[in-house]
Amino acid sequence: MNPCLFLNRSTKVRRVTPCAPPVQHFPRNAAHGVTRPAFIRQPGQLAVIYLLTVLISAGCRTAPPLPPADFSAPGWRVQQGQAVWKPTRNKLELAGELLLATNANGNLFVQFTKTPFPLATAQVSGESWQMEFGSGEYSWRGRGQPHARFVWFQLPRALAGVDLGRAWKLLPHENNSWHFENLRTGESLEVTFFQ
Repeated sequence: MNPCLFLNRSTKVRRVTPCAPPVQHFPRNAAHGVTRPAFIRQPGQLAVIYLLTVLISAGCRTAPPLPPADFSAPGWRVQQGQAVWKPTRNKLELAGELLLATNANGNLFVQFTKTPFPLATAQVSGESWQMEFGSGEYSWRGRGQPHARFVWFQLPRALAGVDLGRAWKLLPHENNSWHFENLRTGESLEVTFFQ
């Protein structure tokens, strides 16, 4: 420890006593006047640490994965067909098989596969929904109304006659075929159901 000198005014004697350890000051960001710990070298690292903390704490509240749909239960209507999906205006089209199952209670299951791999799987069960791409590499889960940006949740609603607003357009073709398109993003889905 560094010694400190104190002067006693009454005796005019100097004595050496140990000081408290020096206070460590964090470097200040001159541009923003933000104080940050010394282990954070760049301003962006603080944002990353904050984001990771939020994601970890929010991870405890995410909806659990939905159980597999049981089509043998009463009320399910299952349709199979072929589909061509174009994810955005600038992406290439993907062709595959489509399975669309809807239930009278509002549950649904949509799976787009390129045999033998599932490319997209959307499911609604009660108040919960789940969207997976690939074999679960990318997935979203939530409660309430499914996210409107996923065509897989919008297709069954459009086929049931629900108005989806100006962003989505459904055009019927001959022989049980449909063309479904998002006019803003250019995403499209052409479906032909088997009789």
